[in-house]
Amino acid sequence: MSSDIGLIGLGTMGSALALNIAEKGFGIAVYNRTAEVTRDFHSEAGELASRVTPTETLEDFVAALAKPRAIILMVPAGEIVDAQIAALRPLLGPDDLIIDAGNANFHDTNRRMREATGPFLGIGVSGGEEGARHGPSIMGGGDRAHWDRVAHILEAISAKYEGTPCATWMGEEGAGHFVKAVHNGIEYADMQMIAEVYGVLRDGMGYDAPAVGTVFDRWNDGALKSYLIEISGMVAGTTDPATGGPLLDVIVDAAGQKGTGRWTVIEAQHLAAPVPAIEAAVVARNLSSRRETRAQGEAVFGAAPTPMPPGTLDEDTLEQALICGKILCYAQGFTMIAAASEAFGWALPLPEIARVWREGCIIRSEMLNDMADALTDDPARNLMFAPYFADHLKAGHTALRQVVAQAALHGIAAPALASGLAYFDAMRTARGTANMIQGQRDYFGLHGFARLDDDSTDQHGPWAD
Repeated sequence: MSSDIGLIGLGTMGSALALNIAEKGFGIAVYNRTAEVTRDFHSEAGELASRVTPTETLEDFVAALAKPRAIILMVPAGEIVDAQIAALRPLLGPDDLIIDAGNANFHDTNRRMREATGPFLGIGVSGGEEGARHGPSIMGGGDRAHWDRVAHILEAISAKYEGTPCATWMGEEGAGHFVKAVHNGIEYADMQMIAEVYGVLRDGMGYDAPAVGTVFDRWNDGALKSYLIEISGMVAGTTDPATGGPLLDVIVDAAGQKGTGRWTVIEAQHLAAPVPAIEAAVVARNLSSRRETRAQGEAVFGAAPTPMPPGTLDEDTLEQALICGKILCYAQGFTMIAAASEAFGWALPLPEIARVWREGCIIRSEMLNDMADALTDDPARNLMFAPYFADHLKAGHTALRQVVAQAALHGIAAPALASGLAYFDAMRTARGTANMIQGQRDYFGLHGFARLDDDSTDQHGPWAD
C-alpha cells in the first residue's frame, strides 16, 4: 500500500515529525542517507511501525509514495537542501510536491521556488522536538494550491488551540520561512529579557536559583503566562544530580544560536523596520560567547554586578517591567512582518500569525490571544498603541524604567530591556532629535533637509554658500 506522504531526514526533528504523522493515522515513507538510522527508527517506532515504510534508496522511497507525491525535507538548511532537491527531482513527476520544513533562510526559499521544476513549499516549523512530536506551530509559504494539497496532514499534526489548528498558509514564496525567522527573533528577545530579569534577581537582589524559580512559577499564573516563563521556572528550580546544588549554577554562561535571530536582524535593516530588542538579544548572545574576554574585563575593571540595597526593587516591579518588555518586543516583530508584507507583496495575515503562535511554538503565550484580537481590529496599527497593550504600557513603563535604571546603576547588563525602553520613549516623542542629524548631514555633505515651515525637502543651511 502506498504511503500518504514521505519524509527525508531522520534527525531529532525529522524523527519526531514522522512519528507525529504516523500517530495521526497517515502512512509515511521515510528515508535517511544512513540506512542504519532508517532501520533503527523503524524498529523503535513501536505500535506506529505499521504505518511507517522504511526505505534505503531514493528510488525505493519515491516508489513507496502515492501519486501525486508529497515529500517533506527535514535536512540541515543550506547547500544540503539544494543537493537533496537535485537528487530527488529526476525521480519525481511534474505534480510531485517537495516541502522544505527546515530552518531555511527565506531568500533561499524564494530562489528554490524560482528554480523549481515542480511544486515546492517552504514551511516554518516551531516547537522543538516536543512540538514536532506532539504538535508544532506550522507557517506555510508558496503557492496556495500546493499548501491546500497537504493542509489536511499539516493541520492534523499541528498544535491545537481550543481545537483550532496552529497551521496556516502565510503567503507566496518564502513567506512561511520569513515568519518563522521573525518568530525566532522574538524568541531571542523574550529569552534575553527573562535572562536579564534573572540577573537582577540573582546579582542585584541576592536570590538563589530555587527562589528565582519560585518567582517565575508565580508569574506564570498571571499576564506573563507562557512557555518560556514556565520552563525558566523549571530550569531555575532543577537540582544538579552531580553536585546536589542548583543545575543553573553549573551551566556555562555562553548561549548558542543557529542563525535565525541574526537573519531577522539583518532583514530588519534591509526593511528599515526597527527591532532594537531583537538586535540587543542577538548582540548579547554574541557577547556571551566571549567568556575569556569578559574575564579579562573583570580583571581590569572589577566585577560589574553589585548588590542592591534592600527594597530597591521588588518582584512586582520586575514583573511589570518584563510585561512591558514583552509587549514592546512583540510589537517590533509584528511591525517588521507588516513591513515585509508591503515590501514583498505577500499580504501576510498578521492576526492569523498571532493565532498560529498560540500553541506549539516556543513563544506561545497568553498575550497572543489579545494580540490576535488587536491585529484583527487594526492590522496596520503598532501593537503598542492598541488599547489593551497601551494600558499595560501606561501602567508599567515606570517599572521598566526603574529596572533598567537600577540595573545600570549596579552594573547588571540589561540590553534588551533597555532597548525596549528606548524604543518606547522614541515612539512616544513627537519631536525627536534627528533634526540635529539632518543639520550635520547637510553641513558635511549638503544632503538637504526639510523645514517645519516649508514643504520643500531640499533645504540647506547657510554653510551651503
